[in-house]
Amino acid sequence: MERMTSMERRAYRLGRRSFERGDVDTALSQLGSLLETRRDFADVHYMMGVLRERKDELPEAAESLRRALRINPSYAEALLALANVYELLGDFGRSQEVNERAKIASGPAQGALDPTTRGKLANLQAAVGDAYREAGELNDAIEAYRKALDRCPDFHDIRCRLGVALRDACLPDRALVEFRRVLRGRPDYLDAAVQLGVTLYSLGRSEEAVSEWIRVVERDPSRRDARMYLRLVRGRPSEG
Repeated sequence: MERMTSMERRAYRLGRRSFERGDVDTALSQLGSLLETRRDFADVHYMMGVLRERKDELPEAAESLRRALRINPSYAEALLALANVYELLGDFGRSQEVNERAKIASGPAQGALDPTTRGKLANLQAAVGDAYREAGELNDAIEAYRKALDRCPDFHDIRCRLGVALRDACLPDRALVEFRRVLRGRPDYLDAAVQLGVTLYSLGRSEEAVSEWIRVVERDPSRRDARMYLRLVRGRPSEG
């Protein structure tokens, strides 16, 4: 492979740095300019896919991630990102299929990590996300939660925290995807159901929100948060 020119190296360096910092527009500009002359870097296509997903350019995001996978079919991060994009597009069958490929791809690469160690690392990464969220650095929090979920996609509590961070970052539609994904895996995870109701209400979908909270109370009458939201939305006086 021909070595990169100084301009290409600069575009790559600035693009990756902007990607890591969450500067979406600068990263798109730099990495896009690099792709004009270099189309054989799987990680560049991967970053472009993630960036386009953040811009809600979902078909373009999927195409960028597919290009990354044509170069490197075992690229676990690209597989996970593509599974997420398919889910956002409502193509749950393809999302599940790609997610299964990601599990296979990530297995050998992480063979030195047993499930316990992987879980500890995911929880540590999620704790970083919590710290960022408490500090109001929502983009960094979202990135940290996603990194934790890359290690352990079935950690529903972390995915629920990701959903809250997305809603706080004014991305309620993406938050809905995460809460519903939790509830598909664990219908009894009532924290996610409560937060799903809050997110629906924030979008002006009050009837759907009420339905979610009613289901929560039916499953667990002691859920004071769901009961409180129901009283507030219905305009009922607080129960003593």
